[in-house]
Amino acid sequence: MPRIAPGPGIMRPMDSQGSILVVDDDREIRALLAEYLDGNGFRTVTAADGAGMWAALEEGPVELVVLDLTLPGEDGLTLCRTLRANSSLPVIMLTARGEPLDRILGLEMGADDYLTKPFEPRELVARIRNVLRRTQALPPNLAAPEAKNMSFSGWRLDLVARHLVSPRGTAVMLSGAEFRLLKVLLEHPNRVLSRDQLLNFTRGRDADPFDRSVDLQISRLRQKLMEDAKAPMLIKTVRNEGYVLAASVSVET
Repeated sequence: MPRIAPGPGIMRPMDSQGSILVVDDDREIRALLAEYLDGNGFRTVTAADGAGMWAALEEGPVELVVLDLTLPGEDGLTLCRTLRANSSLPVIMLTARGEPLDRILGLEMGADDYLTKPFEPRELVARIRNVLRRTQALPPNLAAPEAKNMSFSGWRLDLVARHLVSPRGTAVMLSGAEFRLLKVLLEHPNRVLSRDQLLNFTRGRDADPFDRSVDLQISRLRQKLMEDAKAPMLIKTVRNEGYVLAASVSVET
């Protein structure tokens, strides 16, 4: 596994600016997206497969990866899973398949957003900006920037490394979406938050009111918190209302 160049959440010099990495085996799509993104103020690098992606990540800072699902060799889901296990770098998945299962799998592997081909390049630009806005700047409702940890029921959310630490001291990796969702819940302990509120907090104004990804991410968080799916004690479902984190939370600086 090559060293991954710094992404959001990893310290780098203030004057260092990352690129958007487009990984797609279609040469025309790579050229089209690179030209369009460059024309909209981004710096763009491209790769045709997983090996090219790792090489690009090794060469310089990358802010976000646009990753095609169907690639020669390792597919996009495998690459996304490996990337998520080693970095909090945001990922937008691209696919020519519009099946709901593909979208769910992409989110489960840690993708921050998902776009089905064919699509308008300006929609991709809007999604990139939205994801970067979420990952590079903490919303005002979240913890103060100097906070480093949030502890609850023996667990600890490391706000610097962006992972969860179990009561036994084991690091548990979180996708970008899981990290943001858990942080929102921890900022509002013992308060019921609706799906719409959670979507607005974690995805901003562009959230789809019919998006059920919150339910998927809650399920994934419960698994990582080793909760009983039938009787969770930490993240509880309030029928017809939403979810509540049932624990006391302390913030450490």
